[in-house]
Amino acid sequence: MSIVTGPKPAPSDGGQVIELPCSTFYCRSTATSECLNDGRLIELIESIQDELPDYGCRRVRRELRRRGHVVNHKRVAVVMRAQDLGTMPRRRFVRTVDSKHASPILPNLYRNVIPTQPNVVWVADFTYIRIAMGFC
Repeated sequence: MSIVTGPKPAPSDGGQVIELPCSTFYCRSTATSECLNDGRLIELIESIQDELPDYGCRRVRRELRRRGHVVNHKRVAVVMRAQDLGTMPRRRFVRTVDSKHASPILPNLYRNVIPTQPNVVWVADFTYIRIAMGFC
């Protein structure tokens, strides 16, 4: 087994064609967007939430970036929390019991009875019974 040593390959062959050093491939742009103060950021967030009321801090940050404002997601979250601009999560409400029915309500025959041995009392609660046509 032999180890091959030699010069590292360039990150891109295009740099060699136009005679650029390899370090330019790793160089990042130093251009920054305008510095937003909190007041201007709050106005932008409110305008986004007027158009898109279900947007939370992640989507708001993505929309800000799409509109040309580069803002850290942590700053957006802090400003939204401080100004109470968050969205309220929708609670899913599923009605499982129909208490206003015409059927008789049967009494609980074993309310305070303690069974003396196993398999004497069996209790079940059938809220839904699935049949071929759906649920009862």
